[in-house]
Amino acid sequence: MLLLRAMAGRRLPPLTQLPRGCSRLAAGSAAPGGQRGEAPGGHRGAAPVLAALLGLGAVLAYGERQRRTAQAARAPPAPQYPRYTRAEVAQHRTPSDRVWVTHGTDVFDVTDFVEMHPGGPDKILLAAGGALEPFWALYAVHSQPHVLELLRDYKVGELSPEDAAPPSGDTEDPFSGDPPRHPALRVNSLKPFNAEPPPELLTQSFLTPNELFFTRNHLPVPAVEPGSYRLRVEGPGGRSLSLSLAELRQRFPKHEVTATLQCAGNRRSEMSRVRPVKGLAWDIGAISTARWGGARLRDVLLAAGLGDRTGEWHVCFEGLDADASGTPYGASIPLERALSAEAEVLLAYEMNGQELPRDHGFPVRVVVPGVVGARSVKWLRSVAVSPSESPSHWQQNDYKGFCPSVDWDSVDFRAAPAIQELPVQSAITEPRPGAAVPAGELTVKGYAWSGGGREVIRVDVSLDGI
Repeated sequence: MLLLRAMAGRRLPPLTQLPRGCSRLAAGSAAPGGQRGEAPGGHRGAAPVLAALLGLGAVLAYGERQRRTAQAARAPPAPQYPRYTRAEVAQHRTPSDRVWVTHGTDVFDVTDFVEMHPGGPDKILLAAGGALEPFWALYAVHSQPHVLELLRDYKVGELSPEDAAPPSGDTEDPFSGDPPRHPALRVNSLKPFNAEPPPELLTQSFLTPNELFFTRNHLPVPAVEPGSYRLRVEGPGGRSLSLSLAELRQRFPKHEVTATLQCAGNRRSEMSRVRPVKGLAWDIGAISTARWGGARLRDVLLAAGLGDRTGEWHVCFEGLDADASGTPYGASIPLERALSAEAEVLLAYEMNGQELPRDHGFPVRVVVPGVVGARSVKWLRSVAVSPSESPSHWQQNDYKGFCPSVDWDSVDFRAAPAIQELPVQSAITEPRPGAAVPAGELTVKGYAWSGGGREVIRVDVSLDGI
């Protein structure tokens, strides 16, 4: 990642103007009409005026009440829903019996939505016949207003009063074991945790401090005991390798690479100002740079006898982070990249000279330089060489690019390849949009980055957007 410090010889035009002046009506100052307010017992004409104002207020209040009463009378009556026990809801677990779920005290028949679920039918069927809350707790997107609006269309009933309280265990927080985080991080999602450094801190140094490195988690952070950790490496023909953390360190030469990782959603908040899109509202900080240390993935694959494949093979990764069903986060990259000495793909156990922090994949993570961060799987538990891409939701039904004419009603994830390399990316970190800056010489800071290991050969800085 290239850090920029461009010197501009003239002033940046502020995007917002400072207020030129403001005034307020203070106690005892001239009121409208030139009348000064006085304490009780002062001007004798104040009482009639006050009484008139109070009378007018009463008339207006009465009129507003009448208007609301009339509106309520015209409104259609609220629908009366049947009531069900949790045992009755539990009988609806399959499409043939209809798929029912509960949220709060409401009952929903989501059978017709199962095949449309963005996470796939299997995910929503995990909650069939029960409460959505334990599963929604894993994914912050479900707390967004449009999701609740969608769910209301499927309401068929309400829980009976004796079953209205959540069942035992539903309130258990799967994120209670997450590590502490630096208070400077700007949080986009608390559960799972997703946060970015403030722009002004992002370009303070070329290497991002571990505490400020942007965090992109999809699931709760797993607690891993390094002494019992094992990494499985598997491939066709039954060839396999099992490595402890100590063996990974001792058997393979340590290699270091300075690499920038970037979330595919970086700058989504700016994109949403052009056209609303779904997803976390990242600013410009979902990108960070570190010096990574670990074993080359190439060396490990060759040691396992998995380097002799020809054709379009893939290396699939699975993490130790998993959802309520035990399904882990997964992704894959082409085998050609994994075996390339120039690509420098790592099984990293160090970050900026320290062991990996928990939020960033302790004890071992994949680092794929020049590729979208979603493929750099954290908390790595397995590596598998396969003729097919990872079957993971995050490889097949997420992190794909489409043309502007595609929306959520017409999207077909099978029609697009999984994102690997990303295009050039750049942003100004200082001064921030809307900042008022002094006249004269100004320092402009920012970053520029290009995917696939391609160099940034030129950066243009404009004062007028042209």
